[in-house]
Amino acid sequence: MAVRHGVALVTGASSGIGKATAMALRSAGFTTYATARNPKTLSDLTAKGCHILQLDITDEASMLAAVRSLEAKHGAISVLVNNAGYNQIGPLEELTMEEIRRQFETNVFGLLRMCQLVLPGMRSQGYGRIINVGSMGGNFTTPGNGAYHASKYAVESFTDALRYEVQPFGVDVVLVQPTGVRTPFVEKLYALMPQTGSDSPYAAFKRNIEAQIQQMFGGNAWGILNPEDVAKVIVQAVLVRRPQTRYKVGLSGKIFVWVRRLLSDRAWDALMSRMFPMGEVTSSRNRQKVFPIRDFKTLN
Repeated sequence: MAVRHGVALVTGASSGIGKATAMALRSAGFTTYATARNPKTLSDLTAKGCHILQLDITDEASMLAAVRSLEAKHGAISVLVNNAGYNQIGPLEELTMEEIRRQFETNVFGLLRMCQLVLPGMRSQGYGRIINVGSMGGNFTTPGNGAYHASKYAVESFTDALRYEVQPFGVDVVLVQPTGVRTPFVEKLYALMPQTGSDSPYAAFKRNIEAQIQQMFGGNAWGILNPEDVAKVIVQAVLVRRPQTRYKVGLSGKIFVWVRRLLSDRAWDALMSRMFPMGEVTSSRNRQKVFPIRDFKTLN
């Protein structure tokens, strides 16, 4: 059934997709709770009519407290938007196991736990909608982003299983898969890169990753979305009577998914080596463009 009223809870709403989604759901008539680890980052959303709530999706007590407080006030949550997440960038050899576990705690386990906590209330009222914000990166992998892509692959699998399991109770589970989005999420990437010095065997590779990301998200980059573009799709998935199981958002990501399916593993590796060289790149002209698909047939 369509969900057109009730309580919506949005995780990771301090900026970017989460913030835009909280405002869009409020405009659509939902009693909207915007959440973040630090509620001070949400203060401007109160002027937009949103309620703000502290929620750390890596902390069990915080998640329990948030869901229970909303259910005590409203009976049950109608819409959960699992948006909180980040990209732990860096070569897998140089990432600590703590960093990889933290990536999964935020992007995967926190997301799944939030689903578990809201589902009893949704079942009791006979309806609900869970929107998991995944990524086009759940369909392919780029070098230097293995931990992030692995987490998004996991979200794909959990979402598919959960969709089937809770549908008989009137609950829809939807996966939204954006391509690149201009958000503070991108600005934080470089700070998370392992700082292993110029002696690292991956030093040049990491510089090339940073250069490619700057090119991808530059002011004139093609195919990069604004947070509002994704928020619009999320609200559509909430309001429609029978939502799609997946919403791919952004043409550039769809192209990459198509190319990945078409190419063999070796051909994909060759394509990635042009975009993310392991060695030094002497000239920006020698760096492969963001979407080097014009000659991908030659790679097979």
